Amino acid sequence: MLNPRRVLIVGAGAAGTAAAYSLSRDKTFAVEVWEKAQVAGGAASSHDISENIFINDGVQGGCPTYRNTINLMETFGFETTPVNMMISFGKGKTAWTNYSTTDLVRRLAPEIRRFGRTLEIINKWAVFFIFMPIALVLRLFRYSDEFRNCMVFPLTALFFGTGNKTSRVSAAIMARVFLDKDLRLFDYDPKLFLSQTPEMFAFPRLDEMYETIIRKCGVDFYGGRAVKSVRRKNSLVYVTDEYDVVDIYDYIIFACDAETVLSVLKGPSHMERRVLGNVKYYNDLIVTHEDKEYMDRYYEVHLDKDQYFVRTYDWNPEKIEMSFNLSNYQPQLKRSRRNVFQTIFLNDKLSAAWTEREIRRSKVLLTKWWRQFSHSWSHFAFTVPFMRYLQGQRRTYYCGAYTLINTHEIAIISGFAAAARVGAAYPFPQDKLAASQFERYMLIVHGRPSRWGFNKESVIAICLKPLMSAFAILAMFIRFIRYIMRYK
Repeated sequence: MLNPRRVLIVGAGAAGTAAAYSLSRDKTFAVEVWEKAQVAGGAASSHDISENIFINDGVQGGCPTYRNTINLMETFGFETTPVNMMISFGKGKTAWTNYSTTDLVRRLAPEIRRFGRTLEIINKWAVFFIFMPIALVLRLFRYSDEFRNCMVFPLTALFFGTGNKTSRVSAAIMARVFLDKDLRLFDYDPKLFLSQTPEMFAFPRLDEMYETIIRKCGVDFYGGRAVKSVRRKNSLVYVTDEYDVVDIYDYIIFACDAETVLSVLKGPSHMERRVLGNVKYYNDLIVTHEDKEYMDRYYEVHLDKDQYFVRTYDWNPEKIEMSFNLSNYQPQLKRSRRNVFQTIFLNDKLSAAWTEREIRRSKVLLTKWWRQFSHSWSHFAFTVPFMRYLQGQRRTYYCGAYTLINTHEIAIISGFAAAARVGAAYPFPQDKLAASQFERYMLIVHGRPSRWGFNKESVIAICLKPLMSAFAILAMFIRFIRYIMRYK
């Protein structure tokens, strides 16, 4: 019997865990996972806040279209908890929700009705709008500042965790979450803007879930082992860890952030430096607390209903702050009858305007920094279209939410895709929606159909592949338009 091919996965978050599971099903691979933290999960973590009570942190849940995530969970005996998402935006004259009519909704009713047609136009011509920031498109379609700042930007930030770079998010991506049957999170409502209380789900304890998946996969997991350097030579990958121990692999899958990849790669190609270097990150501060007075001061709080809160800053309506009532989302907190809030202060470069000092220290349960990537239009112009040209070069593959859109489902799919490129079979071909999402990701980020499927869409994508790089030229033209219009 031939020796199994050795594969190293760097990072044990959602993407790395998915890749490990997929590869573990094929005994021709010997898989190792190195994770700099002691436990698996990455950004999807859990913390004990008191005896027998924990919170999930970083990732709260998802929607029913997250079929790859749900299938992976069910494979290992984990279940989701259904919830109906209820959101409170703004305060006072800027307040609105997805379950009631407010003064703001009545005031902006004509623009809300018109926005549906705008979404259809953006979605139809997505090949052009993918390179245009949502703020610029809304100006071109002559929407008011109030509609942009009080409704569209806060909602976009909620969708993607885009922080205070929301105005730069690609317009086409915004349209997709409303209209794409596989990706949408909400249905557009011509009266309330959002459909009322869409069905979502909450995760079980995340650290336990990821630890279980990694353990039952049977792969070799090394927690607390960071990569120091990666050198690729003679069709092999030489990896040095933080203790200067060197090991040799046939393939490497980077399931970590783009910054880490560039910091450890020895002799990265020009394309790797340009494409991965274009991924921009910023720091957020997450404060978990029980200070209801703080929440009442800045939000319209309905304790028995709202899960999400978003407010804009008075000094700049394009900048926002986000909060959650975790007790209306996570079932273990709901049973405890405690109101546990989480407030996210976005982009440390704006920390002078943060109000986190107003949260009483005695009410703070946990403080945590979070490194987040930006969904700016340039991400979809200079990173996403070119990821396909990095995949498989010098026995190296890349996965993670940053390769496309920052959702847990995309992270899971990206791990399956990297494993498929190495040679593992996609694990859920029987689920048509999950398989369709996987196939679409393969076409966009890897530039080819999966090994298990080949259809008309695949043929068209391959034929058009040489044209994809030309889209970046269009992005440069959009830059020129932005300059002419003095858009900031």
